[in-house]
Amino acid sequence: MTIRKQLFWASTALMSSFFMAETAAAQSTGTAAVEVEQVVVTGRRGPRTIDGAMVAETVGKSRSSITQEFIETQAAGQTINEVLNLVPGMSFTNNDAYGSSGGNIRLHGFDGPRISQTFDGMPMNDSGNYSLYTNQQLDSELIGTASVNTGTTDVDSPTASASGGTINLSSIAPTTEFGGQIKGSLGDDDFRRVFALVNTGEIGPWGTRAWLAYSDQSYDKFKGLGDLNKTQYNFKVYQPIRDNGDFVSLAGHWNRNRNNNYADLQLKRNADGSASLADGVTWDSDFDTDYTAPTYRNGEADIDGNSNRYWALRQNPSDTGNIRAQSRFTLREGLIFTFDPSFQYTLATGGSGQFVLSETDRALLGSSGTGGVDLNGDGDTLDSVRVHATNNTHTQRYGISSSLIWRMSDTQTLRAAYTLDDARHRQTGLYGRVDFSDPTNPHFFDPFAGLHDKDHRIVNQDGYELRTRDRLSYAILNQFAVEYAGRFLDDTLRVNVGVRAPFFKREMNQNCYSQSKSSSVVCSTENAVKQADGTYKLGTRTQSYIAPYSREVKFDDILPNINVSWNFSGNQWVYGSFAQSLTLPRTDNLYTVFFDANGDITSPITEPEKTTTYDFGYRYQTGVLMASANVWYTKFDNRIVSRYDQDLGVSFDSNVGDVDLYGFDSQIGWSPIEGLSLYATASYTDSEIANDYLDGTTVIKTGGKSLTETPDWTFGGRIQYETGPLQVGAQVKYTGERWVTDENDLYTEAYTVVNADAKFDLGYFGYKNSSLALRIVNLFDENYFGSISGAYNASRNTYAYRGAPRTMQATLTYAF
Repeated sequence: MTIRKQLFWASTALMSSFFMAETAAAQSTGTAAVEVEQVVVTGRRGPRTIDGAMVAETVGKSRSSITQEFIETQAAGQTINEVLNLVPGMSFTNNDAYGSSGGNIRLHGFDGPRISQTFDGMPMNDSGNYSLYTNQQLDSELIGTASVNTGTTDVDSPTASASGGTINLSSIAPTTEFGGQIKGSLGDDDFRRVFALVNTGEIGPWGTRAWLAYSDQSYDKFKGLGDLNKTQYNFKVYQPIRDNGDFVSLAGHWNRNRNNNYADLQLKRNADGSASLADGVTWDSDFDTDYTAPTYRNGEADIDGNSNRYWALRQNPSDTGNIRAQSRFTLREGLIFTFDPSFQYTLATGGSGQFVLSETDRALLGSSGTGGVDLNGDGDTLDSVRVHATNNTHTQRYGISSSLIWRMSDTQTLRAAYTLDDARHRQTGLYGRVDFSDPTNPHFFDPFAGLHDKDHRIVNQDGYELRTRDRLSYAILNQFAVEYAGRFLDDTLRVNVGVRAPFFKREMNQNCYSQSKSSSVVCSTENAVKQADGTYKLGTRTQSYIAPYSREVKFDDILPNINVSWNFSGNQWVYGSFAQSLTLPRTDNLYTVFFDANGDITSPITEPEKTTTYDFGYRYQTGVLMASANVWYTKFDNRIVSRYDQDLGVSFDSNVGDVDLYGFDSQIGWSPIEGLSLYATASYTDSEIANDYLDGTTVIKTGGKSLTETPDWTFGGRIQYETGPLQVGAQVKYTGERWVTDENDLYTEAYTVVNADAKFDLGYFGYKNSSLALRIVNLFDENYFGSISGAYNASRNTYAYRGAPRTMQATLTYAF
């Protein structure tokens, strides 16, 4: 196998395979269909990739892609977001070496909830808070292409949260021949993983083909006690319809995570403003390993005096799955229809909620206001007992991405698109009992706090099942878009002009009492007495509460998307793009309510965040050398932060001003000789916040400061060499200084991580396509701060996660 995978782009006979490979980075089937119509057949010869780490791009905006060829050089089981960390403009901090603990994304200064990520065109951001859960991604062996649009969207982007750009993942296509592979991996921290993939090949009279895949991985935390387990099931069925690219596919995915958490590390400020570990904290500090058995005696007021930091009670479970279809139909000559429906299921918690509850707590007393509930069975109601109470979110989400594409001539295409994203969130937080059968090593009966274990739910004296919250929300997007794509000047000039019109609706149904001007709620059967202002007093509580309610809010906008590229010589392009995107207020924040002057329930609703991005770039692409560079500017309007309003007396998300962001990205890939490839990237990001803002009576001095957690400089590189059956590689990522605090008075120092890999092709011994691989993460065992939890300024508590230490892994692959 050689790295110079060359082919002729001139042959129109390759159009079908070109459609599958070159446009796989596109977000949806509709976008892919438009892009393939713009393919220019140049008669040029050369590779489409540099060992999969860099892909030749032709779109008129900044897009960087990787393929399975590069993905397979990375650690087995790794999250795709870590694999994308070499892409210019992107910074990802992984919370462990194998990816199951999640991590944090920054793309041109924007965090995960402001970046849209799609999976075969299906949106992956949480539809309520827009978070990205990077430990729930598709197994990396099943991802054919992953691409990053920095700062721009596609015209049919199905998202309420794309102000920072998009990340698009495409699953592999089933092969025409029967075959598959079985992988077994072992590594540090007792890492064990099995992955199996079977391709059916073409079966039946219509050439139907499919693949099925299974994986299971588990490992111990690299510090402290606890482990992480992930199991995945995946399938895909592909039915070609004609030899013109028409097809129907159906795919399914199921992911189960059961993880113990890592503890973050408290920081302190050094004299020069840099961050270091707080006094008494070490790189190996984690959750408590000992639990003092509580003593409960009849007639005595006993208290569980342990903290909430015991390792076995720090978990983050999730179950996620989806069914997604993609299809393309040529209705008649020049008229194409694409239709991509999907369904998603999520059951996840907000983390490890557990605390000590008094047996005479008002919520337990209920309507009587007296007595108590014996939670520990010692015969009295005098004690304070540890209970499990976590926020569960159950989401059912339906989606459609569809396009009607009219090829008006050989060079002119018009497209109309419709997108639906309809998500139902059922958010509860039952109180569950803790299993003290081993009193020095307590565990949860149910990781979802009684959701699946009715026998251990906690009920009050009225028979009411206690809960931290109880609400039903709907997040609904209806979006319409049109796009024109044209080619001019003998196919050297490409123009895409599009506009999307999203219409968002958020429905909130609150089943508990809401504290006025607060996000706090009370879910109980305490006596409620209505006050003259329409609020209620609950039992002996002094606060004012609003009774359960239903309300809705709506948002809409018109968002243009324009890009132009010019192939002014055979190997060189210049391009420019203009795009507007937005991110809505998160659904959770819309539950902060109060009565307005008219006596209606309202909330301090913010305007959506909106970005306007300008991007100009250059590409050079030949048979052995590819390079690109671009400069960009983003105007970030209506930035949202959580603050306290002194007049309203309420904390809520609100618009606090604008941010200017600008920088440049560059990458180069070179294959100077057979068997050797070199790849390097460099990016710079700067930002300036326009205003200070008030949090209560405190002035948060952010005017003129930079966004937090965003490195100024990042550099990346990879070298790979192949000789005979041996392939070796090494890659490096430098991450510059990052501000921890909004006022920029605390920063983390720059760090560099080097990874290495080697693979021996067992075809040398007759086992075709089989291999033995060794991969090392953080080769030089550098200590560094990964994900950061900041604050307004360094006078407040700040935290960071430790980056993964040196970790080795071996993988044996048997192909058949």
